[in-house]
Amino acid sequence: MPETTPATHFDPALLRGFLAVADTGSFTRAAEQLGISQPAVSQQVRRLEQAAGRQLVVRDTRSVALTDNGEAMRGFARQILAAHDQASSYFSGSAMRGRLRFGAADEFALSDLPRILREFRQHHPGIQLELTVAQSGVLQRRLDSNHLDLILINQRPDSDTGRMVHRDQMVWVGLPNTVLEPGETVPLVTYHAPSWSRQAGIDALNAHQIPWRIVCNTRQVLGIMAAVRAGLGLCMLARTRVPGDLRVLSGRFGLPELPMLEQALQANPRSPREPVEALTNSIMNLPLAAIQR
Repeated sequence: MPETTPATHFDPALLRGFLAVADTGSFTRAAEQLGISQPAVSQQVRRLEQAAGRQLVVRDTRSVALTDNGEAMRGFARQILAAHDQASSYFSGSAMRGRLRFGAADEFALSDLPRILREFRQHHPGIQLELTVAQSGVLQRRLDSNHLDLILINQRPDSDTGRMVHRDQMVWVGLPNTVLEPGETVPLVTYHAPSWSRQAGIDALNAHQIPWRIVCNTRQVLGIMAAVRAGLGLCMLARTRVPGDLRVLSGRFGLPELPMLEQALQANPRSPREPVEALTNSIMNLPLAAIQR
């Protein structure tokens, strides 16, 4: 009989616990995301390290970081879990059917999310997927009014709602040749109100008594990109979503620091559970880069 390889011990539960720690950078937040205790998450990571025969995580009193082997395991874990979920779905003997109303903030249309949704439809042909793309506030209201089953939105990091996918830093963005003189009114390109990113930028400027004016209101990220590229003003974006032809201006011209942004999934408790969980798992198993850009 051939020797058993370590890969046979890569229990999906251990991999999910490890990915939660890797993605949140915290055993505490990972435990909250998984709905289990912090010691249980620590045990899952230790067991995975034992199975791999390598140290995957470096812990200290303030932070959690992945080793080089941990970074490699993160990629393998996503692939293993994706294959595991596909196999489970295929051999479950009861293909899911029904309708799934999914809403996504329009910035995610610039990421790999369309590809993920296409693959989801291929793996679950019995589910009628309906996509709504809008601002996060609009999607939240539609979820609360029972018009959507699952949403992927931007929200405050302290919202304490839904399931966190990723945290990112909000930054000021403009053209490479942008110049702002001291005391000059800051021209803002932003979403229509209500918008959390819009309000975060305005609050930061007001707190530092920096004058501002709205030069462009839009409901779509493509409208924001067009206005900024035309030189109309500055916008606020998650750092990982800044296009290559624009520049991060945070730390320049006396612009105030912006808050962190949380990308999160929120499910409708009144919706059918299986389709919602299936799409949630597909999104949570994405590499971070796929959601970020």
